Amino acid sequence: MSTDTRAEYVTALIDLHRGRDRKGPGDSDFSLNILSNLSTLPIKPRIADLGCGSGASALLLAQRYQSPVMAVDSSSVFIDELRERAKQLGLEHLIIPIQGDMAQLDWSVGSVDLLWSEGAAYNLGFEQALKIWRPLLANSGIAVISELSWFTDNVPEPALAYWQNAYPMMGTEAENIVQANRSGFSILSTHRLPSQAWWVNYYEPLRERMQQIEITPITQSIIHETEEEMRLFKKFSDSYGYTFYVLQAA
Repeated sequence: MSTDTRAEYVTALIDLHRGRDRKGPGDSDFSLNILSNLSTLPIKPRIADLGCGSGASALLLAQRYQSPVMAVDSSSVFIDELRERAKQLGLEHLIIPIQGDMAQLDWSVGSVDLLWSEGAAYNLGFEQALKIWRPLLANSGIAVISELSWFTDNVPEPALAYWQNAYPMMGTEAENIVQANRSGFSILSTHRLPSQAWWVNYYEPLRERMQQIEITPITQSIIHETEEEMRLFKKFSDSYGYTFYVLQAA
């Protein structure tokens, strides 16, 4: 894919997700359950949400902790959506929107108590993301990072073929735990996002958006890929999905 075509593809992908509450699978109640079991954080933790999209998690974190959240995303469209949503919820004083590269953060070492990232680490590769982000965490700081993961060593061939093309670095939960340990983390817990959260909070709103956007060769290609992804997930969701890794800086 040429640079120009890649840029056009990314623009079309952003447009497909424009206006959706979530840019990937997730669930607020599921996230709150994870947060309710984090006992080692300061009362007013320093929080970062990396790959924040339009802020589903950043806003939840700000509401829960009443503490500022540094919310980073590379898309100006999503950052603008975040600003508007924060304003509507009366949380603009707690949200620090940052359009930038989550691999090139010039923050001080140990400046984050709680690092949250949903469905974004794959852009860097799971282990690479952990190694880049580890220095940002305070002593015993917590990172909650979701990663597309295999739930079995015996992956059905259609799912394996699709994801080896779409995300060849995708690993099993056991492999990802080893990578987290290598990157300077201990594992506090892991939690698999229920498949229902994919459909209700992500795929169904996305399918609705597909009926609204202007069709071009690029958008048609993206829609075809997304429909294939949905078809495979419906059939093989017991074999893979998002696992939330709750990690502590070791």
